[in-house]
Amino acid sequence: MNTGKVQENTINPFLNQYSCPVAGTLDVIGGKWKGVILFHLLEDKKRFNELKRLNSGITQRMLTLQLRELEADGIIHREVYPVIPPKVEYSLTDFGQSLKPIVLLMREWGEEYMETVLTQRQKNVGE
Repeated sequence: MNTGKVQENTINPFLNQYSCPVAGTLDVIGGKWKGVILFHLLEDKKRFNELKRLNSGITQRMLTLQLRELEADGIIHREVYPVIPPKVEYSLTDFGQSLKPIVLLMREWGEEYMETVLTQRQKNVGE
């Protein structure tokens, strides 16, 4: 009998918050900048200003926000060195490294299909 209450999913508890695993993944890496930040951290740690320079167009405030969210999710590690001037480096955690195949596939897709997407967008502007 359906009582009208939403049953909690005890097999996959994340489905209580997300409609599917893709929604959960996009919550962690979605948006304009997170994937790009992760891409730049794949090979080595980076300092804040390096990330800012590599992500042209991102504001300091937005970069700070995105880095904090990735850190809160356990995707990146923020290392603060006790020196003056302050030195902070960002790197992927082991958990963050698990996203490497996804990020590399996004890069490959972009290399393969962005010309097609941009052409399609131009067509739609003229309509």
